[in-house]
Amino acid sequence: MASNFKIFVHRNEDNLHLKLMGDFDGSSACELLNVLKKSCDNVYRVIIHTNCLSNIIPFGRDVLQRNLCDLKNLPIKIMFTGENATRIISEKI
Repeated sequence: MASNFKIFVHRNEDNLHLKLMGDFDGSSACELLNVLKKSCDNVYRVIIHTNCLSNIIPFGRDVLQRNLCDLKNLPIKIMFTGENATRIISEKI
C-alpha cells in the first residue's frame, strides 16, 4: 500500500462513507476491496469519496476495476464521488 494511503470510514444509517486519501496503487486497491467486503453488512449504499486522492496509479485502478465484479452480488449500491471518481472507476456499478 502506498505509504500515505488512508481510508477513513464513517457510517450513518444505511450508508457507509469511505474517504480515500493519498496515493492509490495496487495495494491500496486491495485494501479498499477488503474494507468493502468486511464493512458492508447492514448497509444499503457505500459512498466512496475520491477528492483527497493525490495520485492514481493505473495499476491500482486496474486492480480495483477487475475485482469489483466480486462485489456485484452483494445487495449494496456503490457510488464513487468527487473529482477523481471518473479517474478511479469508469463503469457504473
